[in-house]
Amino acid sequence: MTSTLRPASVAEVEKRPGRWLALCVLVLAVLLVAVDATVLGLATPFISEDLHPSGIQLLWIGDVYSFVIAGLLVSMGSLGDRVGRKRILLCGATAFGAISVLNAYATTPETMILARALLGVAGATLMPATLALIRNLFHDARERSLAVGIWGATASAGTAVGPIAGGFLLEHFWWGSVFLINLPVMAVLVLVGVRTLPESRNPDPGPWDLPSVLLSLVGMIGVVYAVKETAAHGVSGSTLAVGLLGAAALYGFVRRQLTMPVPLLDMRLFRNRGFGGAVLADLLTVLGMSGLVFFLSQYLQLVQARRPFEAGLAELPAAVGAVVAGLVAGSAARRFSVRSVVSTGLAAVGLSLAALTSLGQTTGYPVLGAALLVVGVGAGLSFTVTADVILSSVPKEQAGAASAVSETAYELGAALGIALLGSIVTAVYSTFPAPPHTPPGAHDSLGAAVETASRMAPAPAESLLDAARDSFVHGLHLASGAGAAVLLGTAVAAWFLLKGQKLENAD
Repeated sequence: MTSTLRPASVAEVEKRPGRWLALCVLVLAVLLVAVDATVLGLATPFISEDLHPSGIQLLWIGDVYSFVIAGLLVSMGSLGDRVGRKRILLCGATAFGAISVLNAYATTPETMILARALLGVAGATLMPATLALIRNLFHDARERSLAVGIWGATASAGTAVGPIAGGFLLEHFWWGSVFLINLPVMAVLVLVGVRTLPESRNPDPGPWDLPSVLLSLVGMIGVVYAVKETAAHGVSGSTLAVGLLGAAALYGFVRRQLTMPVPLLDMRLFRNRGFGGAVLADLLTVLGMSGLVFFLSQYLQLVQARRPFEAGLAELPAAVGAVVAGLVAGSAARRFSVRSVVSTGLAAVGLSLAALTSLGQTTGYPVLGAALLVVGVGAGLSFTVTADVILSSVPKEQAGAASAVSETAYELGAALGIALLGSIVTAVYSTFPAPPHTPPGAHDSLGAAVETASRMAPAPAESLLDAARDSFVHGLHLASGAGAAVLLGTAVAAWFLLKGQKLENAD
């Protein structure tokens, strides 16, 4: 995963108008992943009602996708170097669509968790290829900044399209229909991508090292699982053993990469302070935001009793803010500085999360909508500029490695965020005082409490729902406060780590 076959000449590439059509195909892949992630959150209450998962199973449904994708991104990026990024992107998109059908028709929590894990395998083939191909399609720095901005804006648009389309489907069809919206996007991606995407591969890649693949996968899943279980249940012997196994596997992975002549991941990339700082900023930003993102749909539907479509529309300001900010982020970073734009964006997100600690069961939408808009703007500024820094801080032939590391940080941050902040919400919620004779299952999740209340007499049902919702909101307060602290700390760290970093000017 150390080089990419560069097109014949920069001039030839820049004169090829098809590069913008190829970009449209690449952002469809990003849209596919973003839509899937957002519709899951919206469908969670319905999945809880139908499949009856426990609280831990519900968290696994939410985060096993990120666990698997984080563990396989580097390996799949390396595989793309060998078999061709276009080929692996199109194969991954086809598999992503097919496995979405398995998600849609899952009948047990265990089947759903397995389907989400398989979707993570397919997703890992998509994500590294998109940024790497952008790096090879756009050699002019300003064009590349615009392309990265469009790429990021499309991901943000997916977070808006997913809830709105998902909300409409949930009001008219069963919950599995939200996963089937991946199929038309996948079909367009494959049919158009076959004709427009240029192939890109390493002409002398070396062997695809299976031990490194296994070490990466075992290490990522082991460490994240240990963090999740410790956050939910405290330290235990088995959890500690799994965590140590994961840490040992990651240590073995790093040692192996440093000794291999052609490693899956060139560890020398982290010697670049801008690259390392941008990767760390992405990981911590996603970690801080993930708890809110995962539970926001449940708050809107199960606490404020909004219909699914209405809940989807309520999340729209965050996507709008991210789209607009993503398109201007590159210009702003050149006019001011990289670190000022990234730090300002992260601080804005942190302050908005802090404001959300005041949410109540009946909080009016203007407060929530304004906070989500600022979250979107801040995240759009930060993610777009850090993606550009990551791509421009490494040689073109290492774009695949840089892309895989960037996406790994994003997915690992999402997994850790859901594990840590999600476990805070779950732990606080599970202690709410329920009326006498309430079934124990009501403490598993807010969705389970709503379902339980539907089978009770009006008076105890109202008491149960009020206590459950109040406890859920309290957990959300703590998760938002913790996320705010992480984001504000990351803003300060980014100010120092990204000192002196500049985006490239036009060639």
